[in-house]
Formats: sequence, structure tokens, C-alpha cells
Amino acid sequence: MKIAFVYPAIFGSGFNTEKKDILFEQIHEGLAGLGAVCKKEGFKDITLIDLRLLEGWDDFAEKIRQLAPDVAGVTMMSPDYPYATRCIDIIKDLDPRIKIIVGGHHPTIMTQEVADNPKVDHIVTGEGEAAFPVILKDIEAKRPVARIIEGRRPDLDTLPFIDRELFDFLELPYDFFLPLPFVTVLAGRGCSYNCSFCAPASKIMHGDRMRRRSVDNVMNELSYLRDTYGIKSIQFWDDCFTESRDWVMEFCKAYRKNGFRQPFVCQTRADIVCKNPEMIKELKKAGLVMASIGFESGSDRILKFLNKGTTVAQNLQAAAICKRLAIKIWAYHMLGLPGERPEETKDTVRMINRIKPYRSSAAFFTPHPGSALHAYCRKNDLSLIGDHDNFVMFPEVDKPKIRGVDYALMRRLAGISKRPSLSVKVRIRIERVFAHKKSKAFRVKLLEALKEHPGMNKMAVLRIAHKKGLL
Repeated sequence: MKIAFVYPAIFGSGFNTEKKDILFEQIHEGLAGLGAVCKKEGFKDITLIDLRLLEGWDDFAEKIRQLAPDVAGVTMMSPDYPYATRCIDIIKDLDPRIKIIVGGHHPTIMTQEVADNPKVDHIVTGEGEAAFPVILKDIEAKRPVARIIEGRRPDLDTLPFIDRELFDFLELPYDFFLPLPFVTVLAGRGCSYNCSFCAPASKIMHGDRMRRRSVDNVMNELSYLRDTYGIKSIQFWDDCFTESRDWVMEFCKAYRKNGFRQPFVCQTRADIVCKNPEMIKELKKAGLVMASIGFESGSDRILKFLNKGTTVAQNLQAAAICKRLAIKIWAYHMLGLPGERPEETKDTVRMINRIKPYRSSAAFFTPHPGSALHAYCRKNDLSLIGDHDNFVMFPEVDKPKIRGVDYALMRRLAGISKRPSLSVKVRIRIERVFAHKKSKAFRVKLLEALKEHPGMNKMAVLRIAHKKGLL
């Protein structure tokens, strides 16, 4: 059986119309994990069609003609919806016999909307590792398959390590100072918190609590990545890596014991940092170089409205703790929230300016399907979301999201909040010089290795070159 996974996330980058040889991008952990599970279950003929690497829709159609898959698995986030739908149309127009299975966050939250498309053969809601191979086996045996299948949440330690070579590039570093090669790792799924801009959608997908891989399981994968690909830095993509103090302390001990010196980045919360400064100190000793923190707002009223569970005082205290430990801060915050007053938006900017983060990421509040604030905005006729690509949250190119917000003011304030302080700007410039030299040396060697293996998957080339001691 031939299986083609389709990754339609071009809402940010668009097609590769300039025909660039893309060396670095971001993988999709879900598809890479699904690919590994399918191969473990005996399905070896698996190919990924990544729209970001294609030149346009004609190129996509040609890929389908060449591959002639029996099954197309399409993942879908809300901003991906129009592109995923176009992919489905093209596939079915070329060959109606190809079975189309969709999954991901959007089909899980907006199941009926996806089910209304008659060209979709099967929908997997929730996590798909257990359900997807069963569907493939039933299709192969010509057994009847339900149209909507509820995924079963697996024991994460039982899953094979994700298939990173499904994607034809190396992973894109979180920031320039992280040495290459770089990887992202998920140590757990889900979140126990109830922020109204996210929950309950996240809980519908992954459950009410954080489900952790064991420390041993995570360390086994990290050791495999170090020994196989020579990884030099890591980003942990967990919604909140620091949720369990006991797990983190065990991880820090195991990380050092196993000889890891690779710097890493993780996401945490301001209240957790304030309550556990010793834990953050241990993370620093282990290799934490940057903490991503969702400060969200400089207004306590807004933080309470968001059900964030933090305060402005905690935001400032957490930032101070990180700075004392020389941990860089990536500050996330939102502007243009329902009922937010202009002065409160300015308070957020003032807070970010006081924190002086290494990086600052401003986003327009967006009422995402499945969140409590999505329902609130619908109920109060606030939502301006029309096309699905309006779910994108980048202020530079974004469209208005809700009524009653001065988006011209929001863009100006977003620009101010993202502007680094003079001291940070100087630090970035100095660090960029040294990081550039290391990065350039690696890239030169990588390009040399790629020339020796034309047309081969870039991660596979990395694996071969590392084994030979070339990188």
C-alpha cells in the first residue's frame, strides 16, 4: 500500500516559487510520529508531500500523479483549512479511488465542518497513532471503515521515536545563537491549565492533564539523536516543560549524567518560575539557555479575564529570576483582547519594556475554535474571523480579528514592544558574529556532503556525514 502524507501549512511561507534549495525548516511532529508508527506496523511505502517545498498547485498535482498513492493522509490546523481543502479537491479530481484520511486539531475541534466535505473519506479526531494503522489495515483488507474515528491516546513511552527523515531538510533553529544541527523534541502532550484563549480545545485533543514521557524514554531519544545525527542544540516543544517539578529535577540529573552539554530552550510559566527558582537554577546548570514565557498582558484585569492564573508582579519577578541566572527570555504577549482598554494595551508594552527580553513576540488576540474566548466572541458578536487563514496571528500581515479594536494602534504598539532595548541589541549583535562563524562552518560542510549525495534526503545525508565524522 502506498501512503502519501500531505502537509499543507503554507499560510505563513507560501509556495517555494523561487525554487530555493531549502536546507532548514520546521518539521511537523505529528506527521513524523505517525510515519514512524506506520513503518513499525509494516507500512514501508510512505512519502511526505510538503507544500512549502513545492512551486505551486500544478507541482502538487504532479506529485500525486507520480506517487499514485492508495491513501492520502492530510493534517490540518485551522489556518491550513483552505489549503488542505484544495489538496483534497486535486487528489480526488486526479483519482477518486484514493482514500483521503484527515486528522489534526481542526478536524478534532470542527469535526462537522470537515465532515461536510464529501470528498473526505475518513476523519480521525484526537491523537491518531493507534487509529491510523488500523484504518490502513482495514482499507487494505477491504473491510468497512467508519467515517469518523475517535483516536485513542497512547502511552507515550510505547511509541517509536518520530521519523525525522520524513522531512527533506534539517530543523530550523529557534534562534541564531543555537548551534547546528538543531532538533525539536516533545517530552509530553497536553496542558493542565485553563487559559481561555486556548482551553478547552487543547484538552479535547490531548486530555485534561499533561501526559509525560518517562525521563528514561526522553533520554534514550536524545542519546539516539546525538549519536545518529550529532545534534548540538534542542528545543523542547511541550506546552509547559516545567509543569512537574519532580520530573524536571529527574531530567536535569539524567541530562548531565548522560554527558549532555547541548544547550536547550523550553517553555514555562511565570508563576512556576516564581515558585520554583531552584528548579530553574537546575535547568540552567543542565543547559537551559532560553525560557519562552507567555506573559500575555501587563494588566491584572486582563490576565484574570484570560484565566491565566498569573499576575503582572509574577511576570516581572519571573523575568528577574531568569536574568539573575543569565537565562535569555523569549516573551510572548497578546494585544487587542476583548474589552481591553488602550491604556491596558500600553501597560503590556510598558511591562515588556521593563522585562527587556532577548526576544519579544507580539500577537493579535485571535479567537481560535474550541477555546472559551472563541465561544465568548461568537456569543457577543465580536468575531471578524471569516476566511480560515485569518486565524494567523502575525501583527505585520494580520487582518482584524474582533470588533472594537483599533488595529492601527495595535500595530504601532506591537512594533514598540518587539523593539529590543539598547543593551539587548548590542548583546545580540556581538553574539550573532560568533554564532554566524559556527553556523557558516557547519553549512559549508553540509553543502559539501549534499553534493556527494545528490537528491538524497538531507537528514539522511546528515546521518551519513556524522557517522563518517565529517560534521
